[in-house]
Formats: sequence, structure tokens, C-alpha cells
Amino acid sequence: MQNIMIKRPIIAPSLLSADFLNLGEEIENLNNSGIDWLHFDVMDGHFVPNLTFGPMILAQIRQKTKLYLDVHLMVENAAQYIEPFVKAGADALSFHIENNPHIHKNIMEVKSHNKKAGVVINPGTSICALEGILPFVDHVLFMSVNPGFGGQKFIPETLQKVCALREIIQKNGYKITMIIDGGINEATALDALRAGIDGLVIGNAFFKHPLKKYDKICTHYKSLKYEAESN
Repeated sequence: MQNIMIKRPIIAPSLLSADFLNLGEEIENLNNSGIDWLHFDVMDGHFVPNLTFGPMILAQIRQKTKLYLDVHLMVENAAQYIEPFVKAGADALSFHIENNPHIHKNIMEVKSHNKKAGVVINPGTSICALEGILPFVDHVLFMSVNPGFGGQKFIPETLQKVCALREIIQKNGYKITMIIDGGINEATALDALRAGIDGLVIGNAFFKHPLKKYDKICTHYKSLKYEAESN
């Protein structure tokens, strides 16, 4: 694998793994942890076999935090969710390439609200599917598990696509942040950073980490940059 300069990674805990019975306390602890983004998974029970959060929950979270709120739309008819989530306080919205024939229109609508826009690809989707949309997006989210549920095992073949897209980004001078989501722990985070990933969406490995304190966990994951560079 080609040697690359590794930046301090964006740390984006996934709210899906938080303690919902103590969500207010969780948000307060995250506010003081040093994390960069809070990842907000939206599932509608159609595109993926699960149901999660809507704009009302995000709006309540926005009242309690200044964190960058990253909304990942795992839904059918994603266009109908843009305005509600923008009004609720989202900083970024991401759309799956697999079920979105009007993704360029949706990306541009998000940008018209001065929000960041991203595209998401599943493990079985080739990066060739991204070719037409790359000039317009702010970030690409790689799913390293099949979306729908937390706690799944990391799919290592995802990193081949990360490396390939990194070369395309560098060749074309795109300003695109690459994020990875699914099965991220200390070992897989290191592999992802070596492949060129800029940000880590972390679920159970963050909220259930033995260090317990979120600030220590955040510092620990950010420090992986140095271990990744040394190997």
C-alpha cells in the first residue's frame, strides 16, 4: 500500500450506539469529549430493515449541542427528508447512491441551504457509481458493513475502494473527505487510516469502550494517526 500522510482523523460517534435512556447525559458528555462530528443514522424500515430517528429527535439534540450533526439517510425517497432535517439543525446530509436516481438534484438542494452534502456507497457497490457526482460532493461515506444494524463485522474489501477513490481524488484535485462506517474498532480504524480515510464513524467501540470516559476514548482514536504512520 502506498505511503500517505495521515491527518488526525475526524471522530464521529454513531448515536445509534448511545444509551437512549440517558440521551441528555450522553449528549452532554459528548459535548465535552473533543469529538468532531455526531453521526445520526436515519432508517425508515424500507431501504434498510430497521427504524431509528427522525427530524424531531435531531431538533432536540441541536438544542443541547453545537457539535457538527452528520445525518446519514438510509431511506427511500430521500428528497422528502432534506428540508425537515435542515430545519432541525443538520450540518450535513448524505444520500445512498444505490437508490437515488436524482442524487445530483438532492446534493445541490442541500448545498443551496449552505449545508454539506455527501454520498454513501454500500459494500457491494463499485466506486464507478460515484463518477458523475464526485465534483459536487463534500464527503463520501463508505459502508464497511451492510447498513441497517450496529455491531456487525468489518468488511475488509472496503479498503480497496478507499484506496482507489483516494487516487481519483488526488488526481482530480477534489476537496472530498472520506469517511468509513461499520465495524470500526482500534484494529480496523488503523487499517482504514492507512488506506487514506479521513474520518471514522464509531459505534459500540466508542460508547462501550473500556476507557469509559469519552474524552479519553476520543484522544485514543485520534492518536492512532501516529501508530498508522509508523507501520
